[in-house]
Amino acid sequence: MPEAIWITFAFGLGLLVKLVGLPPLVGYLAAGFVLSGIAEATGVVIEETDVLQHIAHLGVLLLLFTVGLKLKLRSIVSPEVIGGSLLHFGITCAVFTPGLYLLMDIGWSTAFMLAIALSFSSTVLAAKVLESKRELRAFHGRVAIGILIMQDLIALVVMSLAAGKTPSEWALIVFGLPLLRPLLFRLLDASGHDELLVLLGLLLALVVGGLGFEAVGLSSELGALVFGAMLANHPRSQELAKSLWSVKEVFLVGFFLQIGIGGLPDQEAIMFAVIAALVLPLKGILFFFLLILFRLRSRSSFLSALSLTNYSEFGLIVASVALPEWLVPLAITVSLSFVISAPLNRFAHPLFERISHRLGTFESHKRHPDEQPISLANTRFLVMGMGRTGTAAYDWLKESEQNLMGLDSDPAKVEKHQKAGRNAVFADAEDTTFWEGLHMPSVEAVILAMSDIEGKLIAARMLRKLGFKGYIVAHTLYADEAKQICEAGADDTYLTMSETGVALASHLLDKKPATPSLTVKKSV
Repeated sequence: MPEAIWITFAFGLGLLVKLVGLPPLVGYLAAGFVLSGIAEATGVVIEETDVLQHIAHLGVLLLLFTVGLKLKLRSIVSPEVIGGSLLHFGITCAVFTPGLYLLMDIGWSTAFMLAIALSFSSTVLAAKVLESKRELRAFHGRVAIGILIMQDLIALVVMSLAAGKTPSEWALIVFGLPLLRPLLFRLLDASGHDELLVLLGLLLALVVGGLGFEAVGLSSELGALVFGAMLANHPRSQELAKSLWSVKEVFLVGFFLQIGIGGLPDQEAIMFAVIAALVLPLKGILFFFLLILFRLRSRSSFLSALSLTNYSEFGLIVASVALPEWLVPLAITVSLSFVISAPLNRFAHPLFERISHRLGTFESHKRHPDEQPISLANTRFLVMGMGRTGTAAYDWLKESEQNLMGLDSDPAKVEKHQKAGRNAVFADAEDTTFWEGLHMPSVEAVILAMSDIEGKLIAARMLRKLGFKGYIVAHTLYADEAKQICEAGADDTYLTMSETGVALASHLLDKKPATPSLTVKKSV
């Protein structure tokens, strides 16, 4: 069975690239290309089956649905998202179109459509990278996802115009979807915590969102994203996202395999992909300066721009409608951009640390409202990361300490804590520029409760670099990470599961349950 061979290659190369510090998706891409190379060398024909295409499509839909679950639509409707995406699209088309026309010896219409295809960034890659680093709800993550959504909408418009088709009149029903939100909330409440919850996610992402939007002439990807976003404000939206995680990951393997199995390119296609890869940095540079123009700080602009520095699978979809003869060159271009972009995003934070002093010179004196500096003047204890662990630590300290502050990079989470009466503010503890010039004379201890290891390492390192002599404590799941955090500057690091076991045992001793008497009932 070809599927068994594909799975074997995908696992083997995925594991190999993971061992060298790259995302497994790079291995999945490589597996597809290796299979294509073997097929060409041996004369064996390897074709994409309907099963692989279907799995790949389902993986993309589930990814976009889970992205929607973590989105707040009000954060998308912002000047930097709308203005940044439209300006980038316009400038890219204005520069790439004449360049392609002169260099490739093609017609103006073909050059224009190629420029459009190259202007988009990958929703799949950017969302997966941001999700793996748990930065989807960080400020720079929300900006990047918002721009990607705008690009997807532009792509849908271009595809409709290129195909000479318009959505069905039934597409107007989409504007009434918000009326279904109470019903969707009740369904989510009634689904429990087991298999019904997973089936509800599949139903909304693949059937109602995917097939439903296709039936009225709209994109199935947009439908999955919209239905995910409609549930984003539900308290159990993150539980639904976690329940779909494994299914989504398996299906996404098919998507990346599909790109590679498409076949090895000829010399002209390779030259096109190489040239496009060489100009790829210009795409990120343009995003960086456009976001700086909208008063974002250099760190947010850099991280958002880096996650958008790639070419998009939506470009392939546009090409399949308008330029089918350019599918292979564009597929290689997209794949090559994935190979370049994925490892760069893996080291995005350390990379910014190295060049932050240079990028900071481009910042505007006026700051974006979401990036205003905060004051720690009277704070004695600081909790970085207000998830479940950070919130529990905050609430325990609050019983005896009033000069307490919590930081989190998720504005929605911060708003929730503020309504609950906690002294929480929006700030990204991983932001190296956050620490520059920070005056915290009263801080005595810091709890590092962020979810990712990179954030804890950066925070511990920056605290010690600024001369902080107080106590730093962190939690982690793994012993090797605990060692890294202590080496970065933390005084103590506790293993979460071990501490949970100790806490359970202490509760048992505190309760001191009486030994139950054993009554034996004699049978007559």
